[in-house]
Amino acid sequence: MFETFATYYVQAFAVILPAFAIGLLCIGALKSGLPLRQAAMGVAATAVLLGLWFPLISVLAKAGILMPPLEYTDPPYALMPLLGGAFLLWSMGRLTATGRAILGGLSHSHLISIQSLRLIGGVFVIGWLTGDLPWQFALPAGIGDILAGVAAIQAMRALNRGDANAESLVRRASYIGLVDFAVAVSLGIATSAGALQLMSFDNPNIINAYPLALFPEYFVPVFIAFQLFSLGALRRKSRQLAAV
Repeated sequence: MFETFATYYVQAFAVILPAFAIGLLCIGALKSGLPLRQAAMGVAATAVLLGLWFPLISVLAKAGILMPPLEYTDPPYALMPLLGGAFLLWSMGRLTATGRAILGGLSHSHLISIQSLRLIGGVFVIGWLTGDLPWQFALPAGIGDILAGVAAIQAMRALNRGDANAESLVRRASYIGLVDFAVAVSLGIATSAGALQLMSFDNPNIINAYPLALFPEYFVPVFIAFQLFSLGALRRKSRQLAAV
């Protein structure tokens, strides 16, 4: 039952999350001052990447390729899409002139707003309640995602109101989000069958099996990239203010 629910859940957010990200980039492109053709190509490149990433990860997950290594010497395939995807998206946004211009057209509120979708991680708690996910992973990861989503909403509202502590709330939301990722990934590995399993031997984690594998291998890279974009924007503003 949980697998069926999780499949539809993941498929729904595989549309919602990239659509949200592309929508933000469209806003940034319109405000960037770039020539229309250049801006459109920049947004289209990201849309194509995200569009191809989902079916690729789905195929790999169904084939069992993204499971944690069974031996210490096996390649860490599970981490490659996660870290590689985040780095690729970050590179497109920060190492290209078009990407920098598009991101420059987005406010802090825009950049942190996508983290509100982190609430989707609450599905891990449901998986624990149904007995399909080990509590050692499901509770820290699920509650951590919920806290990250709530923190992002609070930061976004503070920014929209112009509160004096808005930027500090953005930093807090970003740090909560990054710590949550580190905890969830670490516990995901430690509770999954493989060479690095340290706990939950009676109920191994299925986070790297389809459909839940889409969380660490597709959703998380997008969230990490925007988390870094948000922190980077704050650092650049701080340097500009210090230089005045």
